[in-house]
Amino acid sequence: MSGRGETNFRLDGKTAIVTGGGSGIGRAISVCFAANGATVAIADVNREQGEQVAKEIREAGGKASSYVCDVTDAQHVRKTFEEIFSTGRADILVNNAGVSHIGNVESTSAADFERVMRVNVWGYYHAMQAVVGHMKANGGGVIVNIASIAATAGLAERFAYSTSKGAVVAMTYSVARDFLPFKIRCNCISPARVHTPFVDDYLRKNYAGREKEMYDKLAASAPMGRMGRPDEVASLALFLCTEEASFLTGVDYPLDGGFFNLHG
Repeated sequence: MSGRGETNFRLDGKTAIVTGGGSGIGRAISVCFAANGATVAIADVNREQGEQVAKEIREAGGKASSYVCDVTDAQHVRKTFEEIFSTGRADILVNNAGVSHIGNVESTSAADFERVMRVNVWGYYHAMQAVVGHMKANGGGVIVNIASIAATAGLAERFAYSTSKGAVVAMTYSVARDFLPFKIRCNCISPARVHTPFVDDYLRKNYAGREKEMYDKLAASAPMGRMGRPDEVASLALFLCTEEASFLTGVDYPLDGGFFNLHG
């Protein structure tokens, strides 16, 4: 029996575009990919955050550049991606940029519903549409979409968010099927609640003075009794983008601390 040893799960010579790569899960993915040999193109609407992560990666000896990118704007996405393509081949796209929303179908305004769709659904569409032609012309590639357990679980007060992530899973299956002949693999990851700055901001805004109490309550919702970590999502994304996962496409991977199969 032979193995690749220390070359396992590497992305040497690959270029990865990470949308929303300036914070949270996107930041963890950018750092992880760079640490494992990839050149990372961070596409984030927040210039300062994107540039900071790119700087951290370069100071650690990795390769990264930052691009301001509003994923809701098709022309802006295409222009940004063409700028990235001009530096060489893009092998990987991680669709991660997203927003959340709290509310049911009655309390969710049309404006809020549209805002969530524009980022979480249209944003992913714009990025995939901008990259698949490039990947086809270059013999293939890998797309990883960050979805959520909200896509398939009935979570309370997450109507717009759940709807958007359900669309992400469906898009993943469709792209995986349509682009099999072009050696483009497409999978998605559906995390349960992950401890990011978004969670901390949410607690501060909605439960001032009760942050720890509510954090513990949210963490306990997973059978493992804790939230996921951004680096755990990054590790799964890394695997899905390496040659070790070359026989995997069209799959939604739950990363949920046992939520679905062990809950209750």
